[in-house]
Amino acid sequence: LVCLINGISPKDGRLFLAGIGPSGGGFGAKMTEDGMSATVCLNDGDTHNHPVEQMEAKYPMLFERHALREDSGGAGRYRGGLGTEQVVQARAPININVQVDRVHCAPWGLAGGHSGAGNQVCLRSGGQEITDLPNAKVLMKRLNPGDAITLRAGGGGGFGPPEERDPEKVAHDVRQGYVSRDIAAEI
Repeated sequence: LVCLINGISPKDGRLFLAGIGPSGGGFGAKMTEDGMSATVCLNDGDTHNHPVEQMEAKYPMLFERHALREDSGGAGRYRGGLGTEQVVQARAPININVQVDRVHCAPWGLAGGHSGAGNQVCLRSGGQEITDLPNAKVLMKRLNPGDAITLRAGGGGGFGPPEERDPEKVAHDVRQGYVSRDIAAEI
C-alpha cells in the first residue's frame, strides 16, 4: 500500500513529492503464536515508515490518525497480525496516487483460522466518504484543504479454530484495542 502525494508547497511555492508507505500490514499467525503487527516489508528494500511529525512539518498534510487497525487480524487459536490505518488530511491542494493490491483477495487463514482484512482505501472529499474505488487504485485525484485519504493496510490470517483461543488472550486483545468487543463476542 503506497500513496504518492505532490503539489505546490505553501511555504516556498516549490513543487514537492512525498510518499506515504509502504504501510505496515500484519503477518499471518504461526502454528504457535500470533502474527506480527504493522511489519516492514523486506522485499520493498527494508523500507521504514517516516515519523508523522516529520511528514507534517515538511509537507502540507495532517495525520488525523496513524494506528493499528482494529479487527484486521484474522481470528484463530493464534490471531493474525494487525495492519495499520492512516487518515491523512490535505492542508493545501494536493494530488494523490495510490497503488495497492490484495483488496478483494484477503490474506487467508490456515487450519480453521479466519482470513485477515484486505487492504482498503477511502477518500473524504467535500464532506462525503468515497469507499467504492475500483480495486482501491487512485490516479491523480485532487484533494482540497480539509479533504482526506484513509489508507488501511490488511491484517494477517489466523491459525487454528478461533474457539480454541485462550480466553485470557481474547480479553487482552479487547483491552488493547486489537479486537472490538463485538467481534470478540461473535467468535
